[in-house]
Amino acid sequence: MHSAAMQQRDAPPATGPLSDPGQQRDTKGMGFCGVVLLLMSYALIILTFPFSLCLCIKVVAEYERAVIFRLGRILEGGAKGPGLFIIVPCMDMIRKVDLRTVTFDVPPQEVLTKDSVTVAVDAVVYYRIYNPVIAVTNVEDADRSTRLLAATTLRNVLGTKNLSEILSERESISNMMQESLDDATDPWGVKVERVEVKDVRLPVQLQRAMAAEAEAAREARAKVIAAEGEQKASRALKEAADVINESPFALQLRYLQTLNTISAEKNSTIIFPLPLEILAHFMHKS
Repeated sequence: MHSAAMQQRDAPPATGPLSDPGQQRDTKGMGFCGVVLLLMSYALIILTFPFSLCLCIKVVAEYERAVIFRLGRILEGGAKGPGLFIIVPCMDMIRKVDLRTVTFDVPPQEVLTKDSVTVAVDAVVYYRIYNPVIAVTNVEDADRSTRLLAATTLRNVLGTKNLSEILSERESISNMMQESLDDATDPWGVKVERVEVKDVRLPVQLQRAMAAEAEAAREARAKVIAAEGEQKASRALKEAADVINESPFALQLRYLQTLNTISAEKNSTIIFPLPLEILAHFMHKS
């Protein structure tokens, strides 16, 4: 049943009679005065023909529908259009409804989150009118009502979230707002297609605190990485010392390499190589 209702809402607006029994109009019961006025209007149109065509012929665009009220009642057949149709002047009143998707910005809302943090959040809402007759008869101003409801829904949804959830779960918050708005605007003939959270502005003090916390976390990670590097370097030095200790010639080659490196630099220091045999004698003696 729910899927059938969603398919009906997503279908293009029909120009036939209203499907809701509560919205049906008895357009034939105008009464004696109504019939007399209608006949007089037809007679006036005939007498002033063809000049009366300027007032009788109306045209609506492809993206519009016209809801016609005759003596306060909606004409049988629902909304008219697109294209050309004829009305009776002095008896018919026309309300044009735009069926295109409308976009509006929700003003920044001051919201107190679940963890007692005040943030300013704004959003964008996309909606369209899927039933022109209901949008005209069930609500005074569908656009204004949808805008006010979007601002209220934004505050209600964000009030149940923590600051971390607002910053990291924007997509889920947008989906919750879209479902809530869609259910609330269904009796108005409005279909909310999409809701997007644009920006979350934090207080200055909270921004500084979060920046300090992030800086401290980066410094801690840097110290951990430096300590791990020192640990790996000490292990490599220990392995190199074990290799040199196993081969006396390796120590002599390393000694000569160090002398070569020092002598390559431009300095005034004079280096006198010391035989390794003397050092080995002192090392064995110790």
